Amino acid sequence: MALKPEPTAPFHSVQYALRVLETVSKHGNGVTDAQISRETGLPTGHLASLLLTLRREGYVEQVSDGAYVIGASLLLLGSGAARRQALEDRLQHTLTELRDSVGAAVYLSRYVDGEVSVTQVADGPLTPAVNEWVDFRSSAHASAVGKCLLAQLDHDGRRDHISRHRTARLTSRTITNEKILFSQLDAQSATVPVLDLQEYAVGTICAAVPLTAGSAAGCLALSLPIEDAHRLRAAAETLSRRAAPVLLSLAL
Repeated sequence: MALKPEPTAPFHSVQYALRVLETVSKHGNGVTDAQISRETGLPTGHLASLLLTLRREGYVEQVSDGAYVIGASLLLLGSGAARRQALEDRLQHTLTELRDSVGAAVYLSRYVDGEVSVTQVADGPLTPAVNEWVDFRSSAHASAVGKCLLAQLDHDGRRDHISRHRTARLTSRTITNEKILFSQLDAQSATVPVLDLQEYAVGTICAAVPLTAGSAAGCLALSLPIEDAHRLRAAAETLSRRAAPVLLSLAL
């Protein structure tokens, strides 16, 4: 039902804000201010100040195309399965934006209970995900994701992982010598992306950056076909710069 603004009545402002939040929540992929105005009946002039307030308080966010999505403060008000789903959807939206920014498939991974786990992927027709021809859990020594996660473990943690998942040769570039592998992991700077230059699969190159939240090991990664190797450096730098919003989404 369309609303008729009555700015002199304080409770009406709350009512308007609730209608706006309901409208934004209905549109998981974002909604423009013009569409919010049509659905709520609020004039764009009145809506603009309300959206500004909601943005400042974190209840809505404006994404790269100008559309509005639900914000962190609103997500925190939820609970249970609905909240978890909302957080997952929000994170997927962030990954999709990142995919479009870097022009590559993007992966979110964690090290959970002694195993590499790729928890979310954002890919598409023009940015296909890497073909998982060997289980990522068994190929941490060869993939950018795996090496980035192993680099965040201590020596004993790495030895434990390698004792359960042997360093098999997947391509001619795969490092199978444990001493060399650990030496490279020790030398890896947290500010420099970890690379996989056809170590996991011929024809595919990858980069990964750590997502450190407390003691939990996580990472953000991308993959490109070898013919796009000239884009890897710039894409990896963008990935590193954009890691903070992803980490924020995980922390909610």
